[in-house]
Amino acid sequence: MEERDREELFSKRIRAGKRTYFFDVKSTRSQDYYITITESRRHQKEDGFVYEKHKMFLYKEDFDKFVEGLNEAVNHVKTELMPDVDFSSFNRDEDEFGGTDLKWE
Repeated sequence: MEERDREELFSKRIRAGKRTYFFDVKSTRSQDYYITITESRRHQKEDGFVYEKHKMFLYKEDFDKFVEGLNEAVNHVKTELMPDVDFSSFNRDEDEFGGTDLKWE
């Protein structure tokens, strides 16, 4: 079995305009699991586009704390800072972004 096949167990892509987010579940050699969160941003260049990537590793012992903190931050923005914004208006189909088929190696 190739190392890549062994490592990646699940992948979810979320397109958001010029940004694409990837949530990938991977395993270590000792069958421990972690998530990589990658943001890819597309930038115009003279001869086409270039993609800038930022990656974060989230380990199992931090899953609950991370989700709790993220939920608190998002809820604070929605309820305290921007209570009049209809956030559901941002929920668009992936096809509306005229996407590319990005895939990470």
